[in-house]
Amino acid sequence: MEQVNKLKERGNAALSSGKYAEAIKYYTMAIELDPENHVLYSNRSAAYAKAENYSAALEDANKTVSLNPKWSKGYSRKGSALAYLGKHEESIAAYEKGLEFEPDNQQLASGLEEVKKQAEEARIRLEKMFIKLRASPKTRDWLDDPEYVDMIKNINPYDYRMLDSKMEDSRVLTTLSVLLGLEETPMDVDPTTPEAPAPKPKAAEEPNKPKYEDLPENRRQALQEKDLGNDCYKKKDFDNALKHYSKAIEFDSTDITFYTNMAAVYFEQKEYEKCIKECEKAIEIGRENRADFKLIAKAFTRIGNAYKKMEQWKLAKTYFEKSMSEHRTPEIKTLLSEVEKKIVEEERKAYVDPVKAEQEKELGNEFFKKGDYSTAMKHYTEAIKRNPDDPKLYSNRAACYTKLAAFDLGLRDCDTCCKLDPRFIKGWIRKGKILQGMQQPAKAQMAYQKALELDPSNAEALEGYRACSTQLNSNPEEVRKRAMADPEVQTILRDPAMRCILEQMQQDPQALQDHLKNPEIAAKIQKLLESGLIAIH
Repeated sequence: MEQVNKLKERGNAALSSGKYAEAIKYYTMAIELDPENHVLYSNRSAAYAKAENYSAALEDANKTVSLNPKWSKGYSRKGSALAYLGKHEESIAAYEKGLEFEPDNQQLASGLEEVKKQAEEARIRLEKMFIKLRASPKTRDWLDDPEYVDMIKNINPYDYRMLDSKMEDSRVLTTLSVLLGLEETPMDVDPTTPEAPAPKPKAAEEPNKPKYEDLPENRRQALQEKDLGNDCYKKKDFDNALKHYSKAIEFDSTDITFYTNMAAVYFEQKEYEKCIKECEKAIEIGRENRADFKLIAKAFTRIGNAYKKMEQWKLAKTYFEKSMSEHRTPEIKTLLSEVEKKIVEEERKAYVDPVKAEQEKELGNEFFKKGDYSTAMKHYTEAIKRNPDDPKLYSNRAACYTKLAAFDLGLRDCDTCCKLDPRFIKGWIRKGKILQGMQQPAKAQMAYQKALELDPSNAEALEGYRACSTQLNSNPEEVRKRAMADPEVQTILRDPAMRCILEQMQQDPQALQDHLKNPEIAAKIQKLLESGLIAIH
């Protein structure tokens, strides 16, 4: 067991230093000695993920879960690996499974939220691709081929390494030209009804029949006016386009497309109220004359787009939903998703209240002083929702995450804090401390360097920078000896209760979360982390 722990520590040190191949080697050696140790597979999964070998990371994560099905961190590893592999639905299931065992685990909750965002972005990206491909006559028919559909689901027009492997399919180049917008975009008005193919002339001298000759006179004149209107629309001669569409309606008032084309002109002229009114008329005419449901859907979509331009998001959502009830298309689903995001964003902005944020911050400070870091974190989170642009709030929550050993979440808050205010020294110092706790001295030193650039005399930043320099220039054994010479460290390690906790951490790292609720134990573990004797990943 002692040899296994030594190999594991070496693996942890290599992982923290960015030496992923070395970390994998040490974890593998430890696994050979203790093949039923689920923590070792979990750590090696993390190393494989850092080395971008996500298939191997997933394999180890699956092994971790099989060895200890109730250990939530195993599901975090599995969810992360699956997300990197683009298997978003499976990743979501893994995170949700982990939360069944530990509902309050912030790392799992954060991972689940992130992968859901990735899944939504991937869905929207795919829908937009389908819209482009369906709109192009070059690729439209290929969408009936399941093999082609499977291919484009995994295509990224900007990932040239991936594309090299798919170039053997002759359809790829055409697909890329469509996706990258290298072909003409069709106009936004409804074209005329497609004509039947003209029969071959029986004799060379036989003249072609005039367009629409076999239609009733009013219908023929209406369609001719519509064609003239479409020509004007293409040239952006909107005034004349409106005249021709109006004439078309005079000849035949029952065709919904004349009204929707007029609405398209008003839309281009930014006359959104007129666009809406014309579409409403189109829907009424279409209902009376039993128009194709796709045309009705198009009129609802145009109303939704008009409201979207007017930034009336809820009304836009209503009309996109009405369009979906007539005819579901990926295009409308994408538009609906966009306005729903806008509604959420507007509601988030309406929730902002700096005064209430300050009240929540004070409550967080009170619970932090009492050592109730979980409750403090909840108040800081509410404060952030109330005032998401205040860097200090992220710094405070990062302090809670540090006390709860959720270093990855604390690091993310520090990054946000420093991004919002690059001159906020405490944010850089807190980031340095977290990276030290994660046994990443090189990165921690860079954070302290940033703080010293702002205040060269800052004692906390100087102390952290020197500690990192010493650690970087020492081997792990020297770091251990130096830590063991510290009287405070010696006292902690002689404490039977602490020794029991540290042994428990080796077997079940998740147990640490319960111990960290005790401020006295949390302070001792923090000291051991800073000394370099232990690390948490």
